[in-house]
Amino acid sequence: MMIGTDSHTPNAGGLGMIAIGVGGADACDVMAGLPWELKFPKLIGVRLTGKLSGWASAKDVILKVAGILTVKGGTGAIVEYFGEGARSLSATGKGTICNMGAEIGATTSIFGYDEKSEAYLRGTERGDIADMANAIKEHLTGDEEVYANAEQYFDQIIDINLSELEPHINGPFTPDLAWPLSKFAAAVKENNWPAKLEVGLIGSCTNSSYEDISRAASLAEQAVAKQLTAKSEYTITPGSEQVRFTVERDGFLDVFGKMGGVVLANACGPCIGQWARHGAEKQEKNSIITSFNRNFAKRADGNPNTHSFVASPEIVTAMAIAGDLTFNPMTDTLTNDKGEQVKLDEPSGLELPTKGFAVEDAGYQAPAEDGSQVEVVVDPKSDRLQLLDPFQPWEGTDLEGLKLLIKAKGKCTTDHISMAGPWLRFRGHLDNISNNMLIGAVNFFNEETNKVKNQLTGEYGEVPAVQRQYKQHGVGTIVVGDENYGEGSSREHAAMEPRFLGVRAILVKSFARIHETNLKKQGMLALTFANPADYDLIQEDDTIAIKGLESFAPGKPLTVVLTHADGSSDEITVNHTYNAGQIEWFKAGSALNLIKSSVAK
Repeated sequence: MMIGTDSHTPNAGGLGMIAIGVGGADACDVMAGLPWELKFPKLIGVRLTGKLSGWASAKDVILKVAGILTVKGGTGAIVEYFGEGARSLSATGKGTICNMGAEIGATTSIFGYDEKSEAYLRGTERGDIADMANAIKEHLTGDEEVYANAEQYFDQIIDINLSELEPHINGPFTPDLAWPLSKFAAAVKENNWPAKLEVGLIGSCTNSSYEDISRAASLAEQAVAKQLTAKSEYTITPGSEQVRFTVERDGFLDVFGKMGGVVLANACGPCIGQWARHGAEKQEKNSIITSFNRNFAKRADGNPNTHSFVASPEIVTAMAIAGDLTFNPMTDTLTNDKGEQVKLDEPSGLELPTKGFAVEDAGYQAPAEDGSQVEVVVDPKSDRLQLLDPFQPWEGTDLEGLKLLIKAKGKCTTDHISMAGPWLRFRGHLDNISNNMLIGAVNFFNEETNKVKNQLTGEYGEVPAVQRQYKQHGVGTIVVGDENYGEGSSREHAAMEPRFLGVRAILVKSFARIHETNLKKQGMLALTFANPADYDLIQEDDTIAIKGLESFAPGKPLTVVLTHADGSSDEITVNHTYNAGQIEWFKAGSALNLIKSSVAK
């Protein structure tokens, strides 16, 4: 098993590994030799039959599954893909499916080891690992009895026939709004989404495999041969230097260039808003389509009016050529530069390069063999780096006199809590990056973002500024949220910033798994409404108390007392999922504080 500090660590499930995304503090525990804990997950089985063909790709499997399970349907579960259809998918195709399992809230996703796994290992010069895996391959997948009687072993079964699977486009604003390609044009028109496509973007951690690039390049090559000029901007973000070097060697980047494509750096890039999206500051209504994982509002370019859709690299490329979201490449024709009607043929590609992968400098820099003498020196004047001070331990009493910072309405992802894009330059400076705390969350009371009432002054201000005033006056606060609070990236700062600025508790209808754990690690109270309808009792001018902390124990609810501005009050029950060890994190002020004290002893 592997854990990694990215929500897309489960990509490795494509090679049969149990790989789970966690927060940075969880990884610190493991590196310090401490145990790592996880609530035992349920099992969701996705039985794949048939075989992909034509325009359909592995990406369409997870887009369809996201539509079935929604962004929280996989929470607390491992998703296992099996069946003849699973064995027909390439290892990188399986990786794409597992990668995007984060978008359904899954603990992780996995495929069994098979011939495609072996081929990928040998194709990436890991034949020795393939030999070892082959020696125990019957133990690296499920038992035949389990798959033959899947309903007896899985908590839920989803059946998908790959031979009938239609390409999907998901969005906008959420990765689980799934549309079969044949119904997408009608949805665009009915919902008045901008049909003109401004940009098509392929690549990122999810869809930049050799297979993905070669299939997209086959369409770009057609466009050039059939004298079609791409009507939209088109970008390619390689997922690694090895992929970039190999696809350049094999001529694919030249093909994209002839179609007008632009190759970006090997990085997250546009997926987290790090690209030069000219004109985004105008906040104009527009549409883009990507082969990335996420399409939350503002994520790609900071513009809340950018309608972002998710599809396979093949569909993204075809849409970019057409420049029109109502175009269906399976049925429609396009007018070329000569005025002729032409139709795109089905994409084609290779799972692995026939000449093998190649790279001159993969960019890996090994750590020092002996790190004991390494000293970390940070300029105190730096606005990019800042040494952290330990958070204060719990004072040993119930929390009284808390003010409501914000009651977030609807979707509140880690991007809403700690926006990416240009802000990421401050990742090493907690004070500076905290100026983006919750600026994307919608305030329930005024339907606006980054505008909340300061109960000390009665005036409205930006969320971080108001919270800093509370902190300055020693006033603790609470954040209230909706369902699946903290979905999306495993961004540690979404938990660290509220803790740093003096927020004492997050109370929501439900949490996304990684974010809930991140909050616990930072010494925060992560609480859920015992009755979700109690969310409606929270008023803008409330003063709040959290009772029962002196007897804080696993499985024992706490009590929240809401004192309203008119003097009336409500008492509500709130739940938590803290075990005994996690309660010690809270008492110590953070998990790191507890580690430090344990080492000192």
